[in-house]
Amino acid sequence: MKLFAIADTHLGQAVDKPMDVFGPAWERHTERLQEQWRATVGEDDTVLVAGDISWGMSLEEALVDLRLIADLPGRKILLKGNHDYWWTSKSKVEKVLPESMTLLQNNAVDLGSGLGVVGTRGWSAPGAPHSTEHDEKIYRREVDRLRLSIEAAGDRFETLVAMLHFPPAYEGFGDTEFVPLLEAAGVRACVFGHLHGSDHRFALQGERRGVHYHFVAADATGFQPREIALS
Repeated sequence: MKLFAIADTHLGQAVDKPMDVFGPAWERHTERLQEQWRATVGEDDTVLVAGDISWGMSLEEALVDLRLIADLPGRKILLKGNHDYWWTSKSKVEKVLPESMTLLQNNAVDLGSGLGVVGTRGWSAPGAPHSTEHDEKIYRREVDRLRLSIEAAGDRFETLVAMLHFPPAYEGFGDTEFVPLLEAAGVRACVFGHLHGSDHRFALQGERRGVHYHFVAADATGFQPREIALS
């Protein structure tokens, strides 16, 4: 099994939300995502899908996009992003979730062979780009949710990977409170997205204090799931 990650697929088959209004990088992005995914991911692989999956406002609308992803190769672990308005309840989503998909929310997911996935959506931290005083309450709650996910993993896994939607740290702005939690848990790799266009410059990438950070927003990867090497 290989491990891949991608964020910000921003699919909108059931709603009128064309992404090319955000620039030529998004032209034909749904078709390009499918092409790149099929060319990269095998049936026995796993893909971490790190939030902002569908523009659907209801679960019914989002299911059209979830089924598109479900039909692509591999097992998919899904995380909620700040634009996934359709994800109102984990239990409601799980009742209709396609078979190849698993949700990550206040839990830890076992990928087998001693590999586990923890994580949470995250949020804009105080002092981060574009953050406001209204963000802090949600941010604190998300820090607690990452703690819950790590506690759910316990000591079951030899290797931990973390998935967030928001960055756990920003170039030029420092770390958030997610970072010491990742480090204390011994997380090997952390994947995240959320940043687009000129904000790509804020994305922390590479190894810091034992954690390897991977920025996998779809418009930064060319809509190709990025392999996450753990060796």
